[in-house]
Amino acid sequence: MDRVIAAKVFIDVAQSRSFTATAERLGMSRPMVTRYMEAMEDWLKTRLLHRTTRKISLTTAGESCLKDVELWLEQADKITSLANIGKELSGLVRVTTSMSFGFSQLMPAIQAFMDEHSQVRIDIDLEDSAADLTEKSIDLALRIASNPDPSLIGKPIALCESVLVASPDYLQQSQASVGGINHPQDLTQHNCLGYKNFEQHIWHLSKNEQFESITVDCRLTINEANALLHGTLNGIGISMQPTYLANRYIKDGRLIHVLPEWKPKALSIYALYSSRKHLSPTVRALIDHLESYFAAHHW
Repeated sequence: MDRVIAAKVFIDVAQSRSFTATAERLGMSRPMVTRYMEAMEDWLKTRLLHRTTRKISLTTAGESCLKDVELWLEQADKITSLANIGKELSGLVRVTTSMSFGFSQLMPAIQAFMDEHSQVRIDIDLEDSAADLTEKSIDLALRIASNPDPSLIGKPIALCESVLVASPDYLQQSQASVGGINHPQDLTQHNCLGYKNFEQHIWHLSKNEQFESITVDCRLTINEANALLHGTLNGIGISMQPTYLANRYIKDGRLIHVLPEWKPKALSIYALYSSRKHLSPTVRALIDHLESYFAAHHW
């Protein structure tokens, strides 16, 4: 049996403490996980796991071997990367990002990458909450943040700017009841829609050297940006939207840019991964591709 795959199975089981979870994460059957673990124990001539019907844990020998196996696998990956220089990229890459960014921006970028590298397969997990990269066996996370999770490694690959928007119907109706919006403080008199994952109740705005932090009354809060956008389109109130979602609707008149001289703070789009170890050439190439693609296709 392949010793590199066996080492990956052992490391994953050590993290998951579940043959079933490892089988799902590595895309193999549970009996195959068992066979690889048995092969690892045969090769190392020691028992690596305590197994009961309810629990899996590392033996003392397993704990001692784990770091050595991780170092060995890291070296194997480096050797494989050197051997593959100039060869076609291949393999499966698991990516996670938010639903709105995945739909509107990641799909065309991914299509361009897959057109160029026909042997690459990509599995995308869309969710607005932060996923545990190790638990879900995620290779790459694309997250929009001011300060990303310090336990992760990566770099900013693009900038995400936001705007305040409302539908023409909402602005027309609210004009009669609470008046227009000429200054950030006027927002306190209006219905505002909150995004649970970012500045839900306080909106930070700037105009040249002026700064305002406005406490807004969000009668409706939503944890997903597309739903928040459609609430705005339906005239429920004013929301803060990323330009990659809002610009097309501003252009066709379905949304109005509110307080256009006042800008919400910009965020970075980060490419993040859990460890520098075992970062495959395909993942590295995908990160470089996304950075170049978003630089050339600014929204």
